[in-house]
Amino acid sequence: MKTCIQLKLFATLKRFLPEAESDRFALDRDITVRDLLSKIGIPETEVKLIFIDGKKAAFETVLSGGERVGIFPPVGGG
Repeated sequence: MKTCIQLKLFATLKRFLPEAESDRFALDRDITVRDLLSKIGIPETEVKLIFIDGKKAAFETVLSGGERVGIFPPVGGG
């Protein structure tokens, strides 16, 4: 069964998802964040932080639909 999440990719990760698809993302119900990243083509090594509904989450977190998901890469600065 398909459902939707609100997906936001930040900084260098934006290149993995076209602008038009960056808000609503259709997916199968009850997949993990790891499965979502694989579907989009984002290597886990490029992900530093995952937030679901404003709370820090892990690769193993299950998405059931309706969540707001934010994915952040490592950030460097000087």
